[in-house]
Amino acid sequence: MPLFDFSGTPAAGKDPVCTYSVFYSNERDASPERPILIIDNSEREWKHHSPGIFTNPIKRTSFEFKEDGGTLSADILRIDARFTSLLKWLGENHINVRLSGRNTEEGYAVYRIREIAFGGDKRLSAEDGFLQFMIERLFASDAPSAEIEDEEQEEDGDGMKLTSLQSITDFLNCAGRTLPDNIRLWARRNLAVARSNEVTPEERRHAQRALSIMLNINWKTNWFDSIDPVRAREILDAELYGMESVKQRIIETIIQINRTHTLPAYGILLVGPAGTGKSQVAYAVARILGLPWTTLDMSSINDPEQLTGSSRIYSNAKPGIIMEAFSMAGQSNLVFIINELDKAAAGKGNGNPADVLLTLLDNLGFTDNYIECNIPTSGVYPIATANDRDLISAPLLSRFAVIDLPDYTAEEKKVIFQKYALPKILRRMSMREDEVTVTEDGLSAVVAMSGGTGIRDIEQAAEHMAANALYQIEVNGVSEVVFDGEAVRKLLG
Repeated sequence: MPLFDFSGTPAAGKDPVCTYSVFYSNERDASPERPILIIDNSEREWKHHSPGIFTNPIKRTSFEFKEDGGTLSADILRIDARFTSLLKWLGENHINVRLSGRNTEEGYAVYRIREIAFGGDKRLSAEDGFLQFMIERLFASDAPSAEIEDEEQEEDGDGMKLTSLQSITDFLNCAGRTLPDNIRLWARRNLAVARSNEVTPEERRHAQRALSIMLNINWKTNWFDSIDPVRAREILDAELYGMESVKQRIIETIIQINRTHTLPAYGILLVGPAGTGKSQVAYAVARILGLPWTTLDMSSINDPEQLTGSSRIYSNAKPGIIMEAFSMAGQSNLVFIINELDKAAAGKGNGNPADVLLTLLDNLGFTDNYIECNIPTSGVYPIATANDRDLISAPLLSRFAVIDLPDYTAEEKKVIFQKYALPKILRRMSMREDEVTVTEDGLSAVVAMSGGTGIRDIEQAAEHMAANALYQIEVNGVSEVVFDGEAVRKLLG
């Protein structure tokens, strides 16, 4: 790799000398056995918590320990390839840090770096929180290839969020290689616009806002952990009573992750009457996958621009709902729960919202009109719900594994009311289960009075009955309320 000292320029005279070598690691955290860097301790051992600064006073990459009122320098021997730019930047800016490490035969193994106030006025963009933010992002990234590491790095170009131009610049200098190539190049161009005096203040504001949105998203690889089928079944059982074939089909659809470590080629479309628990199942699948989720309600979207954002030529321009979902999740791997897919028909604006969904579902990348950059979508898993599959276009249907959720039978609704709906309401109201009793003919009356599809009506019935029982207990002083068929019909009629 080209050798530069931590002042940012090659040492004068002959070619600069680099004392360290890089090693390549994809570990997600550090320890004495898996350190960030190793410092020479052949002449003396260093303390567990050692303050100082990264520097290169004599053409040698080193760390200056501040101990006992003096300064002692030691060469850096090895560095995790992901952290070379960060350490260079810390040295260039003379940031005072504290190292946590352990003395080993190989050297002083550093596994934690924190900023400290050490008499200087040089600070990070947002003090220690910003440094920890960058370190977390670097650990979440993969090791750069040897080819990238051998190239000359030119990454020039408030709190835990990157909002100010300074924090954005610092992040690109230190952790720019954690970004996909096209996003890194896009960020350089937009940073130039945000700093330029040759464009309008409006253009600078839009560029800075777009940078803040994009760089606060952790752009992950499309590698996914295996799922535990037993735990997956437990999660589905907690959300869905019965429907064994539905649960089996869901697990079969996503179990391929265990072999490929990539998302299934098809999303899941849950079709069934209202109230059958489609949305709850979608959230359960997101928990099984261990991913954050966001929802798109297609019944409220009547213009494609709501999904794709508006152009920066408008003063009130903003990103679309899809880009905002990435921003809210803070990462690129997430579950998109698309509610009421059958409502994704032609809208009132220019175009059809369903056409925008096709670009998202194909996992080939998505472009937001405000961001003006191709967004990788290989880490997006879509789960859609619908009441009527006949209203969904064939191109959309072809992107999903369709799973039908039938309505519950009367006997199933009785079990759901007695074992799930009513106990849940009683717990929420801090009531004991022996304070409310529903007889067999009372259960039949509840189901008969709740004539709609799904279980929403019986959940509402449970809420009404529990509230009535609590009133009788608190006002009339009874210890137990029994609901038989007549009582249920009188209360719910």
